[in-house]
Amino acid sequence: MLLTIARSSGQVGRLIQRFRLEQGLTQTQLAQLAGQRQEMISKIETGQGGVKLSTLFDVLAALGLEMTLEPRSQSSTADIEDIF
Repeated sequence: MLLTIARSSGQVGRLIQRFRLEQGLTQTQLAQLAGQRQEMISKIETGQGGVKLSTLFDVLAALGLEMTLEPRSQSSTADIEDIF
């Protein structure tokens, strides 16, 4: 599997959406698998704040994904701007 870097909640949300769609799941189906509500999946996928880490890990597990942390690589100005 190809590693994908995410440096903002918006990027994480877009990746979760991509993996969900690749698996042929609707937001409602993913929510059921993760023990969440569809509205929470929408909130995550749109990069909104206020999502508990435990909720994010439930969604990642439902998609068969895990999070890996490592030191940040050299970033461009566009990457930094995306954070804010």
